[in-house]
Amino acid sequence: MSIIATIATQLPARLDDYYQQVRVILNRQNPITGLLPASTAINAHGDYTDAWVRDNVYSILAVWGLALAYRKLDPDSGRTFELEQSVVKLMRGLLFCMMRQAHKVERFKETQSLLDALHAKYNTSTGDVVVGDDEWGHLQLDATSLLLLMLAQMTASGLHIIYTMDEVHFVQNLVYYIGRAYRTPDYGIWERGNKVNHGNPELNASSVGMAKAALEAINGLDLFGVRGSQASVIHVLPDEIARSRITLSTLLPRESSSKETDAALLSVIGFPAFAVEDVELIERTRQKIIDKLQGKYGCKRFLRDGHQTVLEDTTRLHYEPWELQQFEHIECEWPLFFTYLVLDGLFRGKSEQVDYYQNCLESLLIEQDGLHLLPELYYVPEDKIKLERVSPHSQSRLPNENIPLVWAQSLYVLGKLLSEGLIAPGDIDPLGRYLCVGRHQDPVVQIVLLAEDEALQTQLAAYGIATETPKQVDPIQVRQATDLSTVYAQMGRCGSLGLTGRPVRRLRSLTTSRIFRISRETVVFLPAFLDQQQFYLTLDYHFLVAQIKSELAYIQRHWCELGRPTLTLLLTHQMLVDGEWGVGSG
Repeated sequence: MSIIATIATQLPARLDDYYQQVRVILNRQNPITGLLPASTAINAHGDYTDAWVRDNVYSILAVWGLALAYRKLDPDSGRTFELEQSVVKLMRGLLFCMMRQAHKVERFKETQSLLDALHAKYNTSTGDVVVGDDEWGHLQLDATSLLLLMLAQMTASGLHIIYTMDEVHFVQNLVYYIGRAYRTPDYGIWERGNKVNHGNPELNASSVGMAKAALEAINGLDLFGVRGSQASVIHVLPDEIARSRITLSTLLPRESSSKETDAALLSVIGFPAFAVEDVELIERTRQKIIDKLQGKYGCKRFLRDGHQTVLEDTTRLHYEPWELQQFEHIECEWPLFFTYLVLDGLFRGKSEQVDYYQNCLESLLIEQDGLHLLPELYYVPEDKIKLERVSPHSQSRLPNENIPLVWAQSLYVLGKLLSEGLIAPGDIDPLGRYLCVGRHQDPVVQIVLLAEDEALQTQLAAYGIATETPKQVDPIQVRQATDLSTVYAQMGRCGSLGLTGRPVRRLRSLTTSRIFRISRETVVFLPAFLDQQQFYLTLDYHFLVAQIKSELAYIQRHWCELGRPTLTLLLTHQMLVDGEWGVGSG
């Protein structure tokens, strides 16, 4: 029998083995809501039976991956459909929970207030809220962003998750919800804000990066798949992506002002976000995490993290900065982050990295009822704390009782599916985000010069400047940027959910440098800085010329769409009043 034939006969058995493994996850899925508990543990550190948005999305990825593997083997297999629909049920369950809080999304678009944030966890059985608005750090932009990112990837893979236009409008408003993540402090992936846990949110690179990835992934996506139309396509402002990129590159390799690094950044520089294009910055960030946070049992979340150590006082809300030193070198280590490093190695083709971390994970598995499960974390026992402080990584650690952490178990299985070749990287990243790392081409920025009337056109021609008037470019319409803001205010409007679309705000140059088709008309928009009613720059040609040069550089650096950007400039008589506009010096 040939090698290919042998593999073909073994494949169903391998998939069946993984099917039994993902039953560990699916057996926990609520039959009504479709939601998953983070775990079954209830202890001093919290009630893990609630459904965290973040945990749910990560926890279902193994099921999605296995469905993709079965689809390759036999697309008509009952298991393919069963697994796919389990994924759809969970994603729609999360969507329903959030849609019940549409009023909060509407307020948050205007306020970015902590109390207006969507809740980050819900009751697993009912989808109801479980913690009051002011009783927990609900503003976790990475969680909402992760949902949108994987909604885009799963839809691109062929899953039908969104059913109605009301749901499309809600997703469009979620895009607006995360659109200003680059400037919105939140509580982050660890739900605590700054390191000392005073309840103060901060700007987190892991949140900004996940938001950037979600915006890029869902931009231009038809949520109805091949059955959709222009009405079901999601629109993202490219300037919000660009500003997220600028903020992220400024923050990295730090996580935030209080955290010099954080293992959560592995999800930003690698799977699932692939949010950073700069290879050197990716390497620096990854190496900093490995150097400062990696241990034998996993990675610490961040330095001096007291969570679930034996010294943690669960009755206190926070510690003073000088008290954090007691947790140095005894921070808990999370196997979860080794699963990210396995996936990172698989996407980058680093077989040695994959083998190393998979071997580490194999040694950390706990056997229960014949299944091999990953615990949430490993902690230093009380009787070994002094020795561990003297010689870090010298003492054996114990797993906590939260077995398995479904999030970690899911990513572990996903890594195994990839490493065995049952699925390919492109299967779980159909949008090809991992292919964009290290690639950027500076586009040619086109400039269109318009004169406000024929008299000005004649004057400019004397200087050798060729222009056209708005009438001469007919039927192409030339409109102000404020008109485009009004158009965006209609996108996502949904009376039945009380949603009004995008708040009317100034649009920046990447957005106005595109050519639009609106109601079957071709329309170009002038950049906002040429609006004389809002900006004095148009009255001072020195500032105006400097602004134009700055905008051109910004557009060239951050343009990531198809085609060439087109900057439309309308020249006016006012610009020539003082010293013939300084054409020669400009």
